[in-house]
Amino acid sequence: MIRSMTGFGRGKSQADGMECLVEIKTVNHRYSDIYIKIPRQISFLEDKVREVVSKAVSRGKADVYVSFDDFSEDSRSIMIDEGLAKTYIDTVRLLKDKYDLQDDISVSLIAKFPDVLKVEKVEQDEEKMWKLISEALDGAVDSLINMRQIEGEGLKNCILERTDYIENIVKEISIRAPEVVKEYKCKLENRIKELLDQQIIDENRIATEVAIFADRCSIDEELVRLTSHIGQLRETLKIGQSVGRKLDFLIQEMNREINTIGSKANDLNITKFVVDIKSELEKIREQIQNIE
Repeated sequence: MIRSMTGFGRGKSQADGMECLVEIKTVNHRYSDIYIKIPRQISFLEDKVREVVSKAVSRGKADVYVSFDDFSEDSRSIMIDEGLAKTYIDTVRLLKDKYDLQDDISVSLIAKFPDVLKVEKVEQDEEKMWKLISEALDGAVDSLINMRQIEGEGLKNCILERTDYIENIVKEISIRAPEVVKEYKCKLENRIKELLDQQIIDENRIATEVAIFADRCSIDEELVRLTSHIGQLRETLKIGQSVGRKLDFLIQEMNREINTIGSKANDLNITKFVVDIKSELEKIREQIQNIE
């Protein structure tokens, strides 16, 4: 399916007192650019997160936000710095003896001194942590892809509608093109009659002039190529997946052909058709900029 480069996905997982939340936001970008914000405690898993996201997002700028909390009972332990505690106690006793203070040394007093008690996080099982994060990441990726596909399908339908409109105009140009030569022949004959003031004219000379004009303003090849590009555009949209660059190239080629038609046609009606097609191509080009 066609995917838009714009999307958002969120995934959440919980297990054994641990909780992980992953959010992915993507916008259009010429290349693939992935930015990951992840807590320091699980930063060693950043490469794995990037690998998963890069497989899902082949083009576009992706901002990935990972939050991780561990509320499990065995995630922390309290360490006692016995040496520091003894130093505090000895110092307090020295103060008591020196200044004849009341002896109120207690556990609660010593525990209040800095760094006597330290809360340390216990190292967790990396495999267990990745399993939890991976579950949230997969949920975010699935949600993101679903949103990008829905928007991509809308872009596809809109582009196909505009392509149908362009194709109809191309058919009108194909019908109009032969008439341009016929009209030129009539105008040329009438002009010569006016200038020479006679009914008899050199048909061979007229035929030569018309042939030169027809060759100079012939747009048959451009119409064939333009029709071919329209067919390729439709086929590419059917393929889906990462086709944004190819679509962009096809629109450039279609613009090239229609510009040539406009410069060679030498007809006001065809010029109006060309302007209409260029307008539609620009609208399609803008939509393609958001296709992966």
